[in-house]
Amino acid sequence: MAEQLAGESRLDQIFAEIDGKREDLVALTQDLIKIPTINPPGDAYRPCAELIGERLRKQGFSVEYLRAEGALGDSDRYPRTNVVARFEGQRPGKTVHFNSHIDVVEAGQGWTFDPFAGTVADGRVYGRGACDMKGGLAASIIAVEAVLQSGFPLAGAIEVSGTVDEESGGYAGVAWLAEKGYFSKPRVDHVIIPEPLNVDRICLGHRGVWWAEVETLGRIAHGSMPFLGVSAIRNMGLFLNLVEQELYPALEKRRTRMPVEPEGARSSTLNFNSLHGGLAEGFEGLPSPCVADSCRLVIDRRFLIEEDLEEVRAEIKALLERLRTEVPNFSYRLRELFSVLPTMTDKDAPVVRVLGEEIRRVLGKEPQHIASPGTYDQKHIARIGHLHDCVAYGPGVLDLAHQPDEWVGIDDMVASAKIMAAATLRLTGSLR
Repeated sequence: MAEQLAGESRLDQIFAEIDGKREDLVALTQDLIKIPTINPPGDAYRPCAELIGERLRKQGFSVEYLRAEGALGDSDRYPRTNVVARFEGQRPGKTVHFNSHIDVVEAGQGWTFDPFAGTVADGRVYGRGACDMKGGLAASIIAVEAVLQSGFPLAGAIEVSGTVDEESGGYAGVAWLAEKGYFSKPRVDHVIIPEPLNVDRICLGHRGVWWAEVETLGRIAHGSMPFLGVSAIRNMGLFLNLVEQELYPALEKRRTRMPVEPEGARSSTLNFNSLHGGLAEGFEGLPSPCVADSCRLVIDRRFLIEEDLEEVRAEIKALLERLRTEVPNFSYRLRELFSVLPTMTDKDAPVVRVLGEEIRRVLGKEPQHIASPGTYDQKHIARIGHLHDCVAYGPGVLDLAHQPDEWVGIDDMVASAKIMAAATLRLTGSLR
């Protein structure tokens, strides 16, 4: 009992320390936002990695800068530089790893705040990446700093990583590191990814994804005599119509037991990511009069844990084959770009249970268990690292991700930092 009371007192001390770091937390979030780590192409990865690494080095972490040479997207102009920092405790225990991606999507139009200024207003920090997910990264750093500065004897180890390319699949970031053993036992036991899922929610996993390119083919001819050619664009229109009339209604009827948020994502979905047909773009002047002999469509199909990947592929193939047999001069190519299976961490897993307990302690409310509509780097940790004690937990509102005037709440960052700090002590075995 005395040990438990001492532990509770030490947690109160750590929570007070985090309250005192509020301005530091805001400043760190701003500093991260001010580095425009836009992907694509992958700008400013190294400076952002160094900001994280050098700050943690001052706290006694050993720091590695790891360029994913040879990985998809890596080049001398845009090196894919990740940072992994590790602090060894004073006695044996488990390792807790906080993984955050440092890349952000382009700012886009419609901002009322400078997207790379980190403006503070109305209790929020605004900027591209504020919620997705530099606010969560900052909160995790403040959390582990408070733990170490408390002087509480640490068991096991703490790791913090800043990884690249999550917004484009994570193959030069977490996937590359997982292949090198950075997300597997015995090095790591528990992984927390501070994605913006709301401060009282634990994300157990995500839907699956299948990306593919459909190309319809035609025959080029003079635009004044289209009857002499075959329009690949018209052929694509036939496919799009079938999807609209038959596949979309079928997908909407499929529902999952996964606790996916928002509600609309509990059904299967399909998005047309891009459509290109006819003459190439990017030139000035009038186009030449030609019938398009190629039209390419990139599709983004998100599927449920109850669906089979082979069936997902087959239903697109079936529509195309139907058109090939029924429509004169219809031909196509189908090319898979990548696929990821759905993943779900068990509700009874240690990281889920402990985070839930600390949400109750800090926020005074029951934690919600959810699943993400889109994939995130948990997929690589599960499929490559074979580590399944992994969740997403962090401050921010998911709906704000990739939006103009993206923001993260300061109170939420402080609260999540407290929850992360307490969970770190319990998961490492430092505090029972």
